[in-house]
Amino acid sequence: MDGGYNAWRLTALSPLPTWALALLALAALAAVALSWRGLRGEPRRGRRIALLTLRTISAALAVFLLAEPAVELLQTARVRNRFAILVDGSRSMKFPVEADGPARSAAAAAFLADHRRELERLSDRVDLEWWSFGEDVAPTDAGEATRGIPPRAGRTDLMAALRGAATGAGGSTRKLAGVLVVSDGADNARLAEGLNPEARAEVRALGVPVNAVAVGRDAPRDLAIERVAVDDFAFVRSTVTVEATLRARGFANEEVKVVLRREGAVVASSTVRLERGKDRYTVPLTFAPDQTGTFVFTVAAPVLPGETVTENNTRSFVLRVIRDRVRVLLVAGRPSWDVRFLRGLLKQDPNVDLVSFFILRSNTDDPGPQSELSLIPFPVQEIFGDQLRTFDAVIFENFAYAPYRGLDIEHYLPNLRDYVRNGGALAMVGGEQSFGDARYGATPLADVLPVAPIDGTTMFEGEVHPRLTPEGRRHPLASLVPGDAQNEAAWAALPAATAINLTRALPAGSGAAVLLEAPSVLVGGRPAPLVAVREIGAGRTLAVTTDASWRWGFQAAESGQGNRAYLRFWSSALRWLVRDPGLAPIQVEPDAPAVEPGSPVGLSISVRAPDWGPGAGRRVDAELVDEAGRSVARGQAIAGADGNARVELVPPGPGAYKIVARSDAREGGQAPETATAAVAVRGAGPEDADAAPHPDLLSALAEATGGAFSAIPGGGLPRLALADPEVVEIGRRKAVPIWDRAWYLAALALALAGEWVLRRRWGYW
Repeated sequence: MDGGYNAWRLTALSPLPTWALALLALAALAAVALSWRGLRGEPRRGRRIALLTLRTISAALAVFLLAEPAVELLQTARVRNRFAILVDGSRSMKFPVEADGPARSAAAAAFLADHRRELERLSDRVDLEWWSFGEDVAPTDAGEATRGIPPRAGRTDLMAALRGAATGAGGSTRKLAGVLVVSDGADNARLAEGLNPEARAEVRALGVPVNAVAVGRDAPRDLAIERVAVDDFAFVRSTVTVEATLRARGFANEEVKVVLRREGAVVASSTVRLERGKDRYTVPLTFAPDQTGTFVFTVAAPVLPGETVTENNTRSFVLRVIRDRVRVLLVAGRPSWDVRFLRGLLKQDPNVDLVSFFILRSNTDDPGPQSELSLIPFPVQEIFGDQLRTFDAVIFENFAYAPYRGLDIEHYLPNLRDYVRNGGALAMVGGEQSFGDARYGATPLADVLPVAPIDGTTMFEGEVHPRLTPEGRRHPLASLVPGDAQNEAAWAALPAATAINLTRALPAGSGAAVLLEAPSVLVGGRPAPLVAVREIGAGRTLAVTTDASWRWGFQAAESGQGNRAYLRFWSSALRWLVRDPGLAPIQVEPDAPAVEPGSPVGLSISVRAPDWGPGAGRRVDAELVDEAGRSVARGQAIAGADGNARVELVPPGPGAYKIVARSDAREGGQAPETATAAVAVRGAGPEDADAAPHPDLLSALAEATGGAFSAIPGGGLPRLALADPEVVEIGRRKAVPIWDRAWYLAALALALAGEWVLRRRWGYW
């Protein structure tokens, strides 16, 4: 073609719209059809053919002239399309390509280096693009691909990689001519279950052939903990079953012992016999946790001789162990309204397992047989001896030990003191047989009580309205409603107590704090404590110096206020005593329960001051402790104005780690507060759990899209399939009419005249 035109196409120059031309074409067809219908009665075949031919020619010429056809000359050029080479950079590429062979990433790099010239010859037809992929796709270059893409990605997503290549860098508008995937095919995302019909349709919709080179043909000998199924939390002293899925390839007729460890100690184990032809086994591991907290557990299988991959023989997880029910021992000196209400509250709480004893004798009664002192014989030795540590909290309600020396209770008071110091909880509630009247000031319990009993004093009788102290305004135990002003108003609105035991507040530095005081009753020139708390050693104690707290529920409800304040007070008191994590003065929480190898563990630490306000300026130390009890990482931070601090620790490698956070030493030389948590560093993520290559997936991708397939070791570069390049007009165009010829009009006139003459001659008109 002249003028630089290199392509042409037919077009119509008619000013009529397309729908009008379509109607004209239908009219022409109708004219031919009517002519054929009218000639069906003509016996002579020659006449029928002649008339129908003339009518058809006339109709075609009429439509041709009305459409005004033309030849459009075009100046066009072909656009260079892209060809993407996708190289797998996931962690499964670190596994050997075959037994005693190089890593798959090294084998892929060597393959690309050997065939680099062949691939670069494609640049005569397309633009080559090099990409690495794992969870996502990222551009790389030929040099890095032939040296070896580092196998670091924690997941393989082939579908996302193909979509990313189709989009191109920066959202390129140029068409993708084809793809070459170099991978082991170990997809663990969209194509983890293979190329199902939906995935097949999705990959075909990309519209490009996917060529593939599978790195690795056969699965190596491997024993792996593929997955672990367990609830997010468990109850202390209740049976927990962890279901581990063990996968075995290349082994048979061997016994394998799978163990469950908590911070290095084996808590459960199970033995599995491997069978030929079976590669997955469900292994139940059952145990009963004996303490609350957040722990890292590790399921481990042994490393067998000849095993190629050992990184996936363990899998760690975090399990939170909570109390199913708080076990409380209530010992009451005699029945009273306060005992009745407190016992009823504890019995109705489904989270409390209550054991209670009532002493039925007053201080002036003559000592008698043990069987006369309670509804059942009081098992002093069992309760305050071996079984004491099984209780989460002990409550003495208006109870005096002295009159019952026949039971030898006094001998067990040091046990109760040590129980508190070792992490137990004790609450002493007032009454005429409590505190100073019972002469607790001269017993070992005085060492742990939050107030100082005044031995020999009697109770103050009269109305006492509770008042919050500065410490009480911040302490969660004294919080009835949110907001400082609202909380003070709620306490002020409660009915008054009718009597209190006279005690003294402990000096600063003792770890004790008075939360509620009696402003109208002075002891040593200071208001007498009404509610006080103390942290001593690892334990906590509570003193309520009145036996009239029941009035905050019963009489408040009678006056229309409801009993919510009474329920809230004792519920918070019990939670604080047993160290409910939500009320701990220092709390540590990892950003995630498990992290990938090499990633830091981010910790959020919240610390409160002894008065329960934000621990602004307090130093917090955090460390990671491995299963052997060794500290492997340490960090330090200063709490901000809100009492919060951030620390990041880097674990040395995969495994289970305990997190220990400590605040600096508090006033009075008390031990620093400690909080614990746990974190797992994955040793066997999705990429590590299964060491088998999946060439079948890559072969299916190639077959579904019309691409070519090969596998190494042994295979070469397949004959790559490429889509035809797109043709785009980029230059001039010129329309050359072909309808404006006189002989077209003459032919139409002759056809019409011929049909008219013949019809007249043969008698049709």
